[in-house]
Amino acid sequence: MTTLPLLELPPIEGTPPMLVHLSAEYYPYARTGGLAEAAWGLHRYQARRGLETAAILPLYRVAHQHLHAMEQVGEPYTLDFGGRQERFRLWRDHDPASETPTYFIQHDGFFDRAGIYGEGGSDYPDNHRRFAAFAAAAVAALPRLTDGPVVLHAHDWHASLAAVYLRRWFGGDPWFDRIPVVLSVHNGGYQGHFPAEVMPELGLPWSLFTPDALEWYGKVNLLKGGLTHADMATTVSPAHAVELRTPEGGFGLQGVYQSMGDRFTGVLNGIDVDAWDPRTDRHLAARYSSDDLAGKRACKTDMQRRFGLPENPFIPVIALAGRMVTQKGLDIVVRNHALFQTAAQFVFLGSGEARYETAMQQLRGAMPHRIGVEGKFSDELEHVLMAGADLFLMPSQYEPCGLTQMRAQRYGTIPVARRVGGLADTIDDGVTGFLFDAYEDRAVVGGVWRALTEQRDHRAWQAMQREAMARDFGWDRVAEKYLSIYTSAIAHRAGRPG
Repeated sequence: MTTLPLLELPPIEGTPPMLVHLSAEYYPYARTGGLAEAAWGLHRYQARRGLETAAILPLYRVAHQHLHAMEQVGEPYTLDFGGRQERFRLWRDHDPASETPTYFIQHDGFFDRAGIYGEGGSDYPDNHRRFAAFAAAAVAALPRLTDGPVVLHAHDWHASLAAVYLRRWFGGDPWFDRIPVVLSVHNGGYQGHFPAEVMPELGLPWSLFTPDALEWYGKVNLLKGGLTHADMATTVSPAHAVELRTPEGGFGLQGVYQSMGDRFTGVLNGIDVDAWDPRTDRHLAARYSSDDLAGKRACKTDMQRRFGLPENPFIPVIALAGRMVTQKGLDIVVRNHALFQTAAQFVFLGSGEARYETAMQQLRGAMPHRIGVEGKFSDELEHVLMAGADLFLMPSQYEPCGLTQMRAQRYGTIPVARRVGGLADTIDDGVTGFLFDAYEDRAVVGGVWRALTEQRDHRAWQAMQREAMARDFGWDRVAEKYLSIYTSAIAHRAGRPG
């Protein structure tokens, strides 16, 4: 096993800085999608490579089931949000198995709730206050983590106000002034839009409700505020960075991304290559490798059994897993009669919008021997699906990065995907998968038929599987790229104090 060299951040005023991640989601404590795994994966691999790191997230009710030995860090502290006093506590979880320190912001009124963002399909109406409080409290807590300098890495709109509070609340303090901020946009379609009237509730002056700060078409845009105050910004794939700079793909913030120039860039996320390894995966009916693919057949019949389908290793199986929402292209799947006329079985794993869940159950009822549906998502079933399927379908409207296509390739399951965002960056058309361009029914069917035709050539298909399984989607390469971004942020902050 090759030992990789340690990473080292450039010193700030002669002292190596601590890297601190702020994220509303962080595996395993709080997870609704890819953000939790991305923040955790990057943090963990940075620590493995020698960086001094920490992560801060809200103390949600759901997090308690994963806590170990909690220690309060310092005394409770109070922050003023436009005349409203909010009281916080900072905790650290001591997990003997963890390689990285994890801190929690406690505010029971905001975070001791049944959901992370909302309940019953609706967002909490005070999410602007909840995540403003998290961002401000996390910045205020930084001196409790270290006496030395800090590099702050905020993730998505929920943490983006940290950059604003750092400059507007704590500006003028030399220790805070020298903290560079990197803001990562994991999904540019989610920005934190709220009515203009919430400005006082954020504890911010109306002077920041301007087009060069937080104002966006008459609303408050929290992500925009973070971008306009950050030293560097990233998104989760090079292709998506290009898309976000365009009117078609920028979700109304293309001008902000354009104005940042080379301070905004795209870096692909990684996956946990230890957890996603068919040679060692404990969830599988049989283990296999690129040198010996025989076990994949046993995995296929096991998956067919679990999804209530006839067990036949010779029938192609096409899988789709994740959040069942419009972004994932569900419209052109559930209505696509030509797709279901192919000689294949289909398995769907995940939940989401009620209309798609209903449509899938209707499809299953009409074709019970062809379609399997499981609405309750689990890690185990995702592993089973990745190993058992032949093709993995991703007809996304847009896909900032995507993790499932990387996992699929690692398991020799060939992706059929739309050429957008991270899908374009991680799938080599005709080599490790199949890409199509148009967001329309016939393009999806064309991509699937192309894959099914290729699969008939057993030797060529196995060569494609082996090539896909050989691709490096690990976090080590990502950690090295972020080192360069942090270095640029440090340099930018040094030339722009206060």
